[in-house]
Amino acid sequence: MKRSALRWVMLSQNAMTLGSGIVFPFYLIQVKEIGGGFAEYGIAYGLFTIGSAFLNGWFGRSSDRFGRTPLMLIGSWGMAGLFLLFPLATSIAQVYVLQIAMGAFGAMQRTCEKALLADLTDGEPGRGEKIGRYQTGIALFSGIAVIAGGFLIDYFTLDLMFYAGSALLLASGLLMLRVDERLKGGRAS
Repeated sequence: MKRSALRWVMLSQNAMTLGSGIVFPFYLIQVKEIGGGFAEYGIAYGLFTIGSAFLNGWFGRSSDRFGRTPLMLIGSWGMAGLFLLFPLATSIAQVYVLQIAMGAFGAMQRTCEKALLADLTDGEPGRGEKIGRYQTGIALFSGIAVIAGGFLIDYFTLDLMFYAGSALLLASGLLMLRVDERLKGGRAS
């Protein structure tokens, strides 16, 4: 069961990485289109990471109590919803609010991902190798996403890329529905 669950988590997180990766490197374009510059881009990205940092511990504790998978679903689908709102942003203040929310959903999703990965490999032979293969997939999809985004931005609008990213984040959540997580003392069985 752990092997099957790990496979579904990997597929889900590869979709997540692809969805976010086709947008994030080109996000500066949107900040510039609404009148911002490099400083505003830096502030927006900083708000994302700092907001995320403050919530990681809380989401880790919450995942021990409520389960990893439900919080990962909320994180995926929350980010998918926010991706639909980014094209509607007309001011840098709106982007800042969206980035703080993205940081919260990102913390929820990534913290629970790591906890679930630990649960699914706990006591397994070749644990390091399994985690290495998992991370290889994530890194490959990240690189593919950036390259694909580079080509797509030449032919499509950034808005369309946000919509495509949203669809992939939605798919990530749908794939997480396949993960059978039964918590016993905070661990997947």
